[in-house]
Amino acid sequence: MFNAVPLSEQLQQYFGFSQFRHGQREVVEALVNGHSAMAIFPTGSGKSLCYQLAALQMPHLTLVISPLLALMRDQLAFLHSKGIRAAAIDSSQSREETQQVMQDVQQGELKILMVSVERLKNERFRRFISQVSVSLLVIDEAHCISEWGHNFRPDYLKLPDYKKELNIPQALLLTATATPAVIQDMASKFAISAEHITVTGFYRSNLHLHIRPVDSTQKDSTLIHLLGKTPNAPCVVYVTQQQTAETVANKLQVAGIHATAYHAGLDNLVRQQIQDDFMQGKSQVIVATIAFGMGIDKSDIRQVIHYDLPKSVENYSQEIGRAGRDGEKSLCTLLGSQDGLNLLQNFVYGDTPEQASIAKVLQNIVDETANGQWEMTLFNLSSQSNIRQLPLKTLLVYLNMQGKIKPLYSYYSEYRFVLQMSEADLLGHFNSDRREFIATLLKHSKLARTWYSFDFISFLNEFPEQRQRAVAALEYLDEAGFLRLETKQMTDVFQVLNPIDPAQLSLSLYQQFSQKEHNELNRLSQMLDLFESPECLSHTLAKYFGDNAAPAQCGHCSVCHGKPATLPLAPELVELERLDLNAMCQDLVNKAGKPLSAHLLSCFLCGITLPHLTKYRASKMTYFGKLADYPFAEVRATLLLEAILPSDNSSAA
Repeated sequence: MFNAVPLSEQLQQYFGFSQFRHGQREVVEALVNGHSAMAIFPTGSGKSLCYQLAALQMPHLTLVISPLLALMRDQLAFLHSKGIRAAAIDSSQSREETQQVMQDVQQGELKILMVSVERLKNERFRRFISQVSVSLLVIDEAHCISEWGHNFRPDYLKLPDYKKELNIPQALLLTATATPAVIQDMASKFAISAEHITVTGFYRSNLHLHIRPVDSTQKDSTLIHLLGKTPNAPCVVYVTQQQTAETVANKLQVAGIHATAYHAGLDNLVRQQIQDDFMQGKSQVIVATIAFGMGIDKSDIRQVIHYDLPKSVENYSQEIGRAGRDGEKSLCTLLGSQDGLNLLQNFVYGDTPEQASIAKVLQNIVDETANGQWEMTLFNLSSQSNIRQLPLKTLLVYLNMQGKIKPLYSYYSEYRFVLQMSEADLLGHFNSDRREFIATLLKHSKLARTWYSFDFISFLNEFPEQRQRAVAALEYLDEAGFLRLETKQMTDVFQVLNPIDPAQLSLSLYQQFSQKEHNELNRLSQMLDLFESPECLSHTLAKYFGDNAAPAQCGHCSVCHGKPATLPLAPELVELERLDLNAMCQDLVNKAGKPLSAHLLSCFLCGITLPHLTKYRASKMTYFGKLADYPFAEVRATLLLEAILPSDNSSAA
């Protein structure tokens, strides 16, 4: 039964706000009236409040899918400060903490539960949440569900199925960056009608966008000059690579600017401390990769500076959107040159698997299918096929969309436990039937020093079709404190629906990936077009997202100031024909002990990691990444003309 108190009163009562921001009321009212809805608001415009207030109207739990641990923590801290009962289940928690959250959910103590999308692949979690009444499924960063979006994540594509499987009546999709095509795609996947899609526009009048053409040799001095415009004010400097973050932060420190590097290569606790210091005003300048940003709800960031090119228009929009959330004037400056463009393009090429690698996956399906079902573990299949895990997930999604395979369920193939008492004491807690079954579980568990490993194969040979009963019993014993259970090695099970011809199908799938690659490269071209636009930057950016209501001239961007940009070209490189690519690749080929494809060698030279390169420890070799500044396509075209064989004194790996 929905809350009878008017929404505006609840807004004041729970959140202390006297009025809704633009679009919020429409979204909450759609949900209160029983509809699924979508909110496309600019970064920092209050998307989260839509689900937070709606959750208080719902009779049961609101389940929030959030893409980042930092985002969950920040939103939970806000909810707790308002006295709203909310919690998360995440990988950083202890077993006891997770069990307490699950118990609170079961007892109806929580209104909001936050999890990552990966959590829904966990069979223990799905079994748990399927026994709980859930009123609303909230998907943050919902553009990840669309292949037309800039940050497609295959796991998100399963969310409509999870919604049906868990009998969740309504969904709310939230994002700040969605083009018209992405909005249409998201709406169709969740059957959201146009009248329940709220787009508030992308133009923010307080953001002053500037494209400053800068030769790569002048970037550091220009950066120091820009930071001097807002002394002692919070600022984020975005770079592409982790090493650049460290280098630039060090240069700023030498110049007397207290700057801190932030990237995914740092320890989690270190990153959390850097973020906390920035949020609390203890540090002012963060030099960061895109690892920094999601969930950063700091209202007074006065500058966002792009030292390197962003990955896309969508990324640029998200990153500048972290400035000026308090509505005050904020500067967003791109130090523009085409230096680094090849690096961004190379990231795209690394996500396109070779046709031979795709064929290996398809052949694995043919060879390993039994009784119409195929099982795989992502890590093993990635290692065998030489396809990175994210593109491999995308490949499986493509096969699902083509009706070749259908995901059935996932399970852990390894269960191990340590007893909290003797076997005799454990068995003594149960009556005859249960005691006999638990004795059977122990019989099929191999004891090392203190840990038992449950042997599913021997158990299922004796008790076919009883896997779920065994898992449920082990989970019960864990929850009751009789043993401590650990699970690993996630195995995904698919139903194979139609015959697969690896040779024929691998070609069409490779073409599909190549089209995706083309679209991503085109996205980079669109980004350059924006930065070199002769029209108002604010208007051009809003128009990209389908917002035609933005003013034709903002009056405060670099174009409106009469300074349209032409980005300087990258420094000239030594011609590839003058480099001895054969010699540069020789250590890798010798390590492999066999000829390697031009694609694999190009990834090696351009610094793109692949599973086989990891196996060969290629990143430790002298020439790994030495051609990172070169266009991948040109490196590959050059290597296709050469056959690089192992030297006589090499040995197979």
